[in-house]
Amino acid sequence: QVRLVESGGGSVQAGGSLRLSCEASGYTDSILCLGWFRQAPGKEREGVAAISSLGVNTYYADSVNGRFTISRDTAKNILYLQMNSLKPEDTAMYSCATLADFEVCRADTWYSRLTNANKYRGQGTQVTVSS
Repeated sequence: QVRLVESGGGSVQAGGSLRLSCEASGYTDSILCLGWFRQAPGKEREGVAAISSLGVNTYYADSVNGRFTISRDTAKNILYLQMNSLKPEDTAMYSCATLADFEVCRADTWYSRLTNANKYRGQGTQVTVSS
């Protein structure tokens, strides 16, 4: 069992920055791919970014590429999402999640797997961007 707890959300003005954190505990050795997804009221869940277990490979949704950076502190078991140049359309509940045990990140499947087939996910942290 893996427990994920997010923090770092808040309210910012457009153009501002936030850094989200996701602390993982439990049996994390089997987690090879994890990331962030978001969901705004009335909208579909949207993958944001994913990262491989050693942080070598990263993947981003087109909507955040160049503005957001995903990273991982493997020693502390913390996942980060640095969000810069925030826009009102980034407003959503952000959750961290993992793929299934021993499932690796793939460029062609991370998005669908993270949003629709994640094994563990946190409760989420709210991000609100005002114009």
